Amino acid sequence: MNAREEGRTTGAPSSHISVVKLPHSWFILCASRELGDKPIARTLQGTPLVLFRGEGGKPGALVDRCPHRNVPLSLGRVKGGQLECGYHGWRFDQGGQCRLIPGLVGEPEAKSRCATAYATREQDGFVWVYSTPGVEEPTTEPFRFPLLDAGDYTTVRRVLRAPGSLHAVLENTLDVPHTAFLHGGLFRTAEKRNEIDVVVRRGAEQVEAEYLGEPAPKGLVGRLLAPGGGVVQHFDRFLMPSIAQVEYRIGERSHILVTSAMTPVGDWDTLVYAVVTFKLPVPRFLLKAALPFVLPVGLHIFGQDARILAKQTDSIRRFGTEAYASTEIDVLGPSILRLMRAQERERTQPVPDTVHETRVRMRT
Repeated sequence: MNAREEGRTTGAPSSHISVVKLPHSWFILCASRELGDKPIARTLQGTPLVLFRGEGGKPGALVDRCPHRNVPLSLGRVKGGQLECGYHGWRFDQGGQCRLIPGLVGEPEAKSRCATAYATREQDGFVWVYSTPGVEEPTTEPFRFPLLDAGDYTTVRRVLRAPGSLHAVLENTLDVPHTAFLHGGLFRTAEKRNEIDVVVRRGAEQVEAEYLGEPAPKGLVGRLLAPGGGVVQHFDRFLMPSIAQVEYRIGERSHILVTSAMTPVGDWDTLVYAVVTFKLPVPRFLLKAALPFVLPVGLHIFGQDARILAKQTDSIRRFGTEAYASTEIDVLGPSILRLMRAQERERTQPVPDTVHETRVRMRT
């Protein structure tokens, strides 16, 4: 028995886990409406941060620790467009510069007195934070949610929490085979009658699976989305660094796009900022009336996913390593991990955005 096999059997610690730490990436830390007059504490990839609205209402993000005596800055208050520590009253602007030290005779702006700052953006109703500190002007911008301004679409937003690594939650969101079993009767059924082609397109910043000739899903959710049946245009996509997209079209009148921006709070703790944008061939007033009945079904499905992710996480942590045996119908998970690993290594050479296409068969 070799060392790797022994580690899997005895549960000995191993570094073979799919946890990644992504630099130079934008993540949502809160909804805009959550950030008011008071600072709030958040965590990104294990680092405690404090968010506040500084001068002009622009969001700022600092490490949640005063450089003076280590007290959390999130316990303080915003005063005069600056974040004031609740212990000694030191004040910081959005860039982390110390602007005031009560009682000090002289200038407060010494480098050692600065708080570590992170770049921020506010768009689409969310506050985004750049994961590498000290970068005043990032070379990229946050993801833009599509169809928010489309007049014939309805949009629903939810924030959910999943007890799994960023990779595990992304793979779960975009994984078709599990839906017939974990969500049997709600979305698909375990009885597999149809054999379809799946076209997988892999690029430098994303990977996409297109399911060709897929009938409208069986089960309760399938009947809600496509009451008349028909053939579905179905795409699952991963876009760097942490966007999962599921898209369904049935004809010209039915279209649903679920976009989930995921934030790694810690190694095994992921927030899911889900934006569901859709149009269906029913009057808008009926859609609004139906939402209170449809949303609990979606939340129930997510609850099933969250429970299985928690069990998966418990198992990985108990053994100290992961053991994956993938097949060709695990169409996105391995590619997602490869893309994130490349980002984690901070590749310095640009990767040509060529698309590699493969095709596999799957029963649904």
